[in-house]
Amino acid sequence: SHRMTPLTESFLDRLASAAVQEGLADAVYTTVSTPLGRLLVAQGRHGVLRIAWEDEPEDATLAGVAAGVGPRIVRSDRELAATRDAISAYLEGDDDTLDLPIDLSLARGPFRRAVLEALHREVHRGEIITYGALAAEAGNPRAVLATGTACATNPVPIVVPCHRVLPASHKLGNYGRGPVATRSPLAPVGASRGAVR
Repeated sequence: SHRMTPLTESFLDRLASAAVQEGLADAVYTTVSTPLGRLLVAQGRHGVLRIAWEDEPEDATLAGVAAGVGPRIVRSDRELAATRDAISAYLEGDDDTLDLPIDLSLARGPFRRAVLEALHREVHRGEIITYGALAAEAGNPRAVLATGTACATNPVPIVVPCHRVLPASHKLGNYGRGPVATRSPLAPVGASRGAVR
């Protein structure tokens, strides 16, 4: 009985690289160690599709990515080296901005996507916004609950900063991760912003 020899890391990386270049891969993923734990990062042709926290099962996360963009998903640390470096530098406090292309294909429905796009575009490090102001920014000032749902189901936390959205009372909200104040690099600071005219 002959056992298969495990493929070398560098061979798999070259394979992943070729798949990406030939447009054969629907997404590439990697993991990155950060002060917030180990994150899984999946990226498609147009940008980061999904960032998952350490306590989210990897297979379920990848199944969700596959359902959204297609089943051809390869792991490659090398392909995503620049993305990993950017996330590390941001979370370790070396960089003030996290300027990564994002792909919101996994956000369910046009309003949720509009909310996340507005948040990504308008709210930067050190700024916060209320759910109401964000709802207005996304085109429907009354859809505060739907705005909360969009944040709670944000496929790309950290890059799209749902930790900077607060209830009107300005008490720190929960957005599916427990109190945000405990996640130090992500805790909002600075003055709140009203609706941007």
